Amino acid sequence: MVDKTFPFLKSTLEEVSKQHPTPFYIYDENAIRQQARSLNQAFSWNNGFKEYFAVKAAPNPFILKILKQDGLGLDCSSLSELNLAEKAGLMGEEIMFSSNDTPIDEFIKAASIGAIINFDDINHISFLDKYIPLPNIICLRFNPGHLKTGNLIIGHPVESKFGLTQEQLFDGYRLLRDKGVKRFGLHTMVASNELDLDYFIETADMLFQLVIDISKKLGIRFEFVNLGGGIGIPYEPDQQHVDLQSLSDGIKLSYQERIVANNLDPLKIFLECGRLITGPFGYLVTRVRHIKNSYKDFVGLDACMADLMRPGLYGAYHHISVPGKESWAPNKIYDVTGSLCENNDKFAINRHLPELAIGDLLVIHDTGAHGHAMGFNYNGKLRSAELLLRPTGKIILIRRAETMDDYFATIDFHALDNFL
Repeated sequence: MVDKTFPFLKSTLEEVSKQHPTPFYIYDENAIRQQARSLNQAFSWNNGFKEYFAVKAAPNPFILKILKQDGLGLDCSSLSELNLAEKAGLMGEEIMFSSNDTPIDEFIKAASIGAIINFDDINHISFLDKYIPLPNIICLRFNPGHLKTGNLIIGHPVESKFGLTQEQLFDGYRLLRDKGVKRFGLHTMVASNELDLDYFIETADMLFQLVIDISKKLGIRFEFVNLGGGIGIPYEPDQQHVDLQSLSDGIKLSYQERIVANNLDPLKIFLECGRLITGPFGYLVTRVRHIKNSYKDFVGLDACMADLMRPGLYGAYHHISVPGKESWAPNKIYDVTGSLCENNDKFAINRHLPELAIGDLLVIHDTGAHGHAMGFNYNGKLRSAELLLRPTGKIILIRRAETMDDYFATIDFHALDNFL
């Protein structure tokens, strides 16, 4: 069982909401740092291990700068994320650029700042080579097809748009070798929010064997393998955290049996987790606006799916706490909703909660990854603020809430006055 608590008093949240009205996100800096350090410690046996935090999970430069201080790199997938990485102070091989259907300007930008480029398509080799010399370090993304199963979020590999087939991998590395590339990496990403540590050990074993096979056939030496991300977190109270030390021990055993035994050591191991690092340590704080009694009992919040889309998109579970009513029995059943003109705008369906009243604060747990980042403006909803709980106990603003002026900033109303 996982204890779903939060590091704030109700009185603190009420005081914060006077300056920053709900809904807002708030992140626990100290807990994020501890998680990053735990992952680094678990893999300290591997000389060169690096976690490249997936920027898409929490694209806020304050968060990214915190992670840089603890030795993490960044996994970027777009021009905006590359620019965000620069603004957070990361450069060169602290950045891995993994994208798909990539425009040339994004490849050129990644190359210009010395990021490690991870090709998603064998055709991208010649595509980039037409514009600039290939960088000296290149990674290829492997799609294992029927060799692995996926899950709901990322889909099955054989149906995925991502990565190269095994045959294409051999052709791709041969082409890169012949074009003068000297440094090589291998990558895969085949699951998302997976809690079975054996899945990741099997993935490592698969990549290590590929390193052996490709190295022998092509006469190249790999510098690193990127095992991807996808390590899950326990969204539901009856789930368990992935044991990072046991995960590392399993991968280390495979490394010794394959990489060391075939004289391919040293080989750096990279990960690109996002959810694991920040997910459990972010909270969406919202307030009850209405309570509706019709065929069911509905709780209407001032947050909506535009603030957190995972429940509506995936049917994902997020635990909900009611500050000040922690000791109350959860003897009422509610659908917890937002105000969008969509019936899937629900944070919870048939959820047992304490009896609620208009004005109650609610804390929605495990929203530190793919929460604010996936927000949108449908129905003209404005995106909420992001706050950070510092280790000193001080709470600071790291992204202000959107305003109506922000929402209309891309429309030329002067041109509208003369339209038609």
